[in-house]
Formats: sequence, C-alpha cells, structure tokens
Amino acid sequence: MWYDFRWIDWNLSKIESHAVSTDECEWVVRRNVPRLSGEKFTATGRTKSGRQIKVVYLKEDSFTVFVITAFDF
Repeated sequence: MWYDFRWIDWNLSKIESHAVSTDECEWVVRRNVPRLSGEKFTATGRTKSGRQIKVVYLKEDSFTVFVITAFDF
C-alpha cells in the first residue's frame, strides 16, 4: 500500500538509535499487514536486505504514517 511518511528530527533520532533507516521502515510498513494496539500500529517483517524489524507507528490520516520507533525483532 502507498503511504506518505512524515519524518521529523524526533522520529529520525528514535530509529537511528536502533540503527534502522527510513527506507527499511517504509519498506516494512508498505509490505506487511499491520496490527492495531490502541492507537498504535505495528508492522513486522523483513527489509529488502532480509533484516527482520518491527515498526511502531501512528496513522495521522488515511495516507500519512508517523513512525514512533523501529527496532530489530
């Protein structure tokens, strides 16, 4: 599915602290079925390089994703 991702210094530093890139986050969110937990979504899957990560995010609207964090899973 196509989404627009909103990246700001705060969420960039969160994923960078776990050595995850924006490309990896976007790849996993776009290609995996999300799970809803309260207001947060999680997507777990493999990146293009085969790394298994979990991405935690909010949907700001139907097409905009705001990643909270991402890490190896």
